[in-house]
Amino acid sequence: MKIILAYSGGLDTSVLVHWYANEQNAEVITYCADVGQEEELDGLEEKALSTGASAHRTVNLVDEFAEDYIFPMVRGNAIYESQYLLGTSIARPLIAKAHIDIAREFNANAVAHGATGKGNDQCRFELTFSALAPDLTILAPWRDASFRAQFPGRKEMIEYCKTHKIDVEASASKPYSMDRNLWHISYEAGILEDPWFDPTTPENRQMYKLSVDPELAPDEAQYLELTFEKGNCVAIDGASSAPAKIVTELNKIAGKHGIGRVDLVENRFVGMKSRGVYETPGGTILLHAHRQIETLTMDRDLMHLRDSLIPRYAELIYYGFWFAPEREALQALIDESQKCVSGTIRVKLYKGNIITVGRKSDFSLYDESIASMDDDESDYLPEDAGGFIRLNALRLKERNRKQGYKG
Repeated sequence: MKIILAYSGGLDTSVLVHWYANEQNAEVITYCADVGQEEELDGLEEKALSTGASAHRTVNLVDEFAEDYIFPMVRGNAIYESQYLLGTSIARPLIAKAHIDIAREFNANAVAHGATGKGNDQCRFELTFSALAPDLTILAPWRDASFRAQFPGRKEMIEYCKTHKIDVEASASKPYSMDRNLWHISYEAGILEDPWFDPTTPENRQMYKLSVDPELAPDEAQYLELTFEKGNCVAIDGASSAPAKIVTELNKIAGKHGIGRVDLVENRFVGMKSRGVYETPGGTILLHAHRQIETLTMDRDLMHLRDSLIPRYAELIYYGFWFAPEREALQALIDESQKCVSGTIRVKLYKGNIITVGRKSDFSLYDESIASMDDDESDYLPEDAGGFIRLNALRLKERNRKQGYKG
């Protein structure tokens, strides 16, 4: 069997390379996706080859990630359970898609991942594999009883590496797990499994990597202007840039002001609740500004229709159905709704807060002559409101008359 293994060079995947190659007699090709995690990726090939891999590929996916995954998600204002900005979720379909590309390059017949058997990622990876390459065999070692029997915990994995002289830097205790990409950082497991544990105290706040504690943020506010075209942010303070660079720059700016932290208990796809802590600084500003330009340029009923679909759209991304027909259909509606979502939003950033202080657009549906409380002439006649209200009140009156409803 020829296997393409998703590889990070850490403890788990180092064990998997050696285990598949030496104990399962498979040819192993390792693959690493660069989605903006800013971790040291140099040396992965040498490490993988020395551990038992026959070849290695590291693929730069940062620009594709921003343009084809993050920005479409922003156009849909996708937030899972009203809090989670889907940072890990949105990266998984792209990582799995590139995984398949490597399998085709090497004519492999299997793909393997090291996602836990209790988490969402196994679903996200495997749903993408199934959608795009149903002919490939999927290997999930953490659902393999023989693998779990041999490696019930990190202690056994560390001992295995020592025995086989596999170079890994790992300790028997780890306070939490972390996943980083261009859009966010997530922290979970370990000490964070206690939902009462406070990671913001002075002795714990070093956990955060992308943002300062709002209490320690600058005492002076910063103004920022974001320009949108058809729902996509194309410029910061008038300077045009590509999607990946915009997210990177907003991460720096927002992080300085302590923006983008979320601590939540979420409902995993597999059924259990999970506590996670997230940093999405740039994304928090981007979603806030996008919503604000929509309020100026988007028709009311179109907005309400699209908003009614946001929970379902976000759920599809969270569960791993990016390449499902229903997500693609929703995306088409979302993108159609964005044709006139263009203009500039001005915000003020201060100690974890984003305050909208200006908005303008050539496609603005706001008409001061209509909205004004002064008696300006316009298409709106106050006298018309009486009939409008009476028609909408008709069913309420009849309910009271016929059914005696008193509230």
